[in-house]
Amino acid sequence: MHFRAALPSDAAKISALILSFQAQLTLHPDGRGAEQFFASVSEESERGYIESGRYEYLLAEEDNDLAGFVAIRDKTHLFHLFVASHFQRTGLARELWNRVRNPAVRYTVHSSLNAVLAYEHLGFVTAGTQQQVHGIVFQPMQLEPEENGAWTRRPSTSLPRGSRRRAAQLRRWPARE
Repeated sequence: MHFRAALPSDAAKISALILSFQAQLTLHPDGRGAEQFFASVSEESERGYIESGRYEYLLAEEDNDLAGFVAIRDKTHLFHLFVASHFQRTGLARELWNRVRNPAVRYTVHSSLNAVLAYEHLGFVTAGTQQQVHGIVFQPMQLEPEENGAWTRRPSTSLPRGSRRRAAQLRRWPARE
C-alpha cells in the first residue's frame, strides 16, 4: 500500500470512488433530488478542493488503483473518508485516519447512515439529530481532542493485500504546522 497527497489529476478517480457509493449515500437509491450533492463531488469540484488551501487529501493506492482516501477541511472537519469496497474491513480506513489525525483537535464529520458504526469505531460520537440536505441523509458526529493531545500511533494490524509487513516502513503523513 502506498500513501501520498492527492494531486489535481486525481480528482476523477476520487469522484468515481465517491459516486460508486451513490445508492448508499442518497436519500433515494436512484439519486433523485441529490443533484447538488452530485455537483459537490464531481471531478471539477474535487479538483477545486484539492487545489484549495482549505483541504488536505491523503490517498492510499495499491498497484496504482485508488484503494481509499481521506480529506480534512479547515483542519477540523473530516470531509471525506472513502475506502473501495474490496478494501473495506481491512483496517485501511483506520490507517488513513491515523495518518491525518491531530490528537489535539476536535473533529466533526457528517456521516452517512451506513458509516456511523465505522466512525464510532474511530472514536466519534453522535452530535445532534440526523439531517436531510440536498437529497442525502447524514448523522452529525464529533471527536473530542485527546487529553493533553497525547496520541501514539498504533501499528496497523490488518492492512490489505499483504501490506502488513510493510506497515513499519510507511511514512507518517507530514506534521501539521
